[in-house]
Parts: sequence; C-alpha cells; structure tokens
Amino acid sequence: MFDKLIRLSLEQRLVVALATLLVFIVGLWVMPRLPVDVFPDLNAPQVTILADARGMAPEEVETLVVFPIETAMNGATGVRRVRSSVAMGMAIVWVEFDWRTEIFKARQIVAEKLQSVVGSLPSSLEPPTLAPVTSVMGEILLIGVNSDSLPPMELRSFTDNVLCRRLRAVPGVANVLPLGGERKQYQVLVNPDQLAS
Repeated sequence: MFDKLIRLSLEQRLVVALATLLVFIVGLWVMPRLPVDVFPDLNAPQVTILADARGMAPEEVETLVVFPIETAMNGATGVRRVRSSVAMGMAIVWVEFDWRTEIFKARQIVAEKLQSVVGSLPSSLEPPTLAPVTSVMGEILLIGVNSDSLPPMELRSFTDNVLCRRLRAVPGVANVLPLGGERKQYQVLVNPDQLAS
C-alpha cells in the first residue's frame, strides 16, 4: 500500500506539489481565524470572597461566617462548586462557575448574593469583599505584618497608607486588601446637655 503511494507520488510530482501548495494556502487563510490562545483558560471562572473575622476562632468563623455565605452561593445561577478555607479570624470562599459564564456576570451574581447574606453575619464583622479579577495562574499571598515598637492602630495605619500603596505599585500585583488590626476612627461624641444649651 505505502509502496504504491510513494511510487504514485514520485510519478505525479506536479500534482503532489500543487496539493501541498493548496494545503499551505488554506492553512494560512484559516490560521488567523482559529480560536486558539497561547495560554488557554485552565480553569472555570472563579470569584473569591474574603471575610475578615478578627477575634474569632476557626470554628466560629466556619459556623457564623462561611456557612451562611456558602449556603447563599450554592443556590446562585451557574455555580458549579463552592470551596472555602478558614483560619484564625479569616475566611476565603471560592465560588466556581460554569465554563461559559462571563467573569463580570459571575462577580455581579456573587455580589448580589453577598448583599442578602450580610444581615445574617455577626454585627462585629466587616462586610466581606470580593478579590480582584485575576488569572487562575495568579496567587493569593497572605502576608503578616507585626511590630515591636508600633501599637496595633498605628501599624494598621502604616499598612493602609504606606505599605499597601507601595505593594500596589509593584508590576503584576492586582490588588492589596489589608485585614485585621485596629482601624483608626474619627468619632463625633455629642453631649446632649451642651447641645441643648
């Protein structure tokens, strides 16, 4: 069989050369239209929720924070899987959507579901935030900042005003979300007696 094919190809060189040229031209025409990426999607669209639950033990974070969020996300449109990770005073929930779901639509669905859950979370908890849109090849890094000389409130202020801005300026960093510490507050304390006078 192969002997006949080789013999026929050698006898009909012009036909083989024209067929090769035709295949080459068709390949050049089709190649720009192929839906092929250098780095194709390796994973389904995923939205990450970060919850800062300072002062809570992992068991409390699991029952009071993660469980209500996971329950709400499981019923969302197009959700394929919900995973979570709990640590001391912190929770990360990953909501994975179907392959054809657009990432911004997925984020909108998660944000809407998250709003319905906020009322059932502990009042001391800051509202959970969505992590920025990043590639699945990216990573979430958790960095601890501590100081022997600065009190917790000044350390948090330094982190918010200096460290976060410098980290955001680094190429490739999508976002920096500071968690924990004591946030500085400005409070107006009204004395009703002086106000009445």
